[in-house]
Amino acid sequence: MDAHISPSTVSGTARAPPSKSYTHRAILAAGYSDEATVYDPLDSADPRATQRAVNAFGGDVTPVGDGNALAITGFDGTPYVPDDVIDCANSGTTMRLVTATAALGDGLTVLTGDDSLRSRPQGPLLNALSTLDVRAESTRSNGQAPLVVGGSLAGGTVSIPGDVSSQYISALLMAGAVTDEGIELELTTELKSAPYVDITLEVLEDFGVTAEPVGTSGTDGVRSAGADGFVIEGGQQYAPANGEYHVPGDFSSMSYLLAAGAVAAADGESVVVEGAQPSAQGDSAIVDVLDRMGADITWDRDAGTITVGAAPLSGTTVDVGNTPDLLPTIAVLGAVADGDTVIENCEHVRYKETDRVSAMATELETMGAAVTEEQATLTIHGGESTLEGASVEGYHDHRVIMSLSVAALAAAGSTTITGAEHVAVSFPDFFEVLSSLGAGVDRTE
Repeated sequence: MDAHISPSTVSGTARAPPSKSYTHRAILAAGYSDEATVYDPLDSADPRATQRAVNAFGGDVTPVGDGNALAITGFDGTPYVPDDVIDCANSGTTMRLVTATAALGDGLTVLTGDDSLRSRPQGPLLNALSTLDVRAESTRSNGQAPLVVGGSLAGGTVSIPGDVSSQYISALLMAGAVTDEGIELELTTELKSAPYVDITLEVLEDFGVTAEPVGTSGTDGVRSAGADGFVIEGGQQYAPANGEYHVPGDFSSMSYLLAAGAVAAADGESVVVEGAQPSAQGDSAIVDVLDRMGADITWDRDAGTITVGAAPLSGTTVDVGNTPDLLPTIAVLGAVADGDTVIENCEHVRYKETDRVSAMATELETMGAAVTEEQATLTIHGGESTLEGASVEGYHDHRVIMSLSVAALAAAGSTTITGAEHVAVSFPDFFEVLSSLGAGVDRTE
């Protein structure tokens, strides 16, 4: 499907979807439990992959009510060996988190996914599990899926890099809680995307499980930042208070709506985004980024609402080491700002659904932006950029598609984005919400 977006002004109130990161972890945590109900989960392609995995391991995930909750009967810390291959589709979070779950089984689990997922690195997690005396192999011996994993993980001490994917750490922490010995993780490199580990720690705590960073940590309010490693004791029981868990709103998804308001709000009008309660999500940093760039933005934390209006934006420098998913949004903001926007520490953003650094550089240049791409830095020269409508590639990547949609609002002339159906990964009704705010959106098969 292609999305055709006309230059538009926007205003009104919208609600971002529930957090994908929290939804994944909550579904799996409920799977590790005896039973739990997860309220307000994100219903999209990626979390459905995690639901399928929980079912495959012997749990049962059933939608209840009007689809705003999942009643989950878990496998109580002891996953069954699946009857069939687990297809994680395009969900890297699912594959990494449940690879460690599979390691607990006394038989072998086979995990695979689509073309994109089968190209993403899993080697460090496989190596860590192998060190812990688990069979963990890539069938093609290249550190990529399909994977074969199993061997009754008992726990132990292991080293793992922190700069490839924080999901490796989250996977081991979640599984480590139900091992006999627990797991001690030593990081061999600096931890990137630390807020995502904080999300894991928060969900674990809400499910009655404790894990702790080791060493000096807690930089800039991020509990895991600067940690030398993590310790999680074994023999713990997943059990949320009152048997239920509520998923917060997703700041990664909010970033597109907030950016839309910042670059395209009608004169004297604003965009109000609901569901913005504070949480461990690092991507709430988008509020600070917009503020530093000069946007007219206020966050009522108690009410959970963020209000943003259009204002002249100025370039800034942003380190996305802890917030990789914000790179596409910030790149678009830089293209309409005055001066240079420098996105630093972004090499790990090349290992997402696609190489998002290269994708955003290429497509923004197609739309008329001046861009300098380096291995770990992306610079958008806003003062030299004039966005024009164009036909751009979505790379089957939900975050690239949504950020380019925001750029299209501020471009001169209509923009066509290919593969627009892939917003279903994290924000299924993105285009409906954008249209409800006044954007000119048309879709064709």
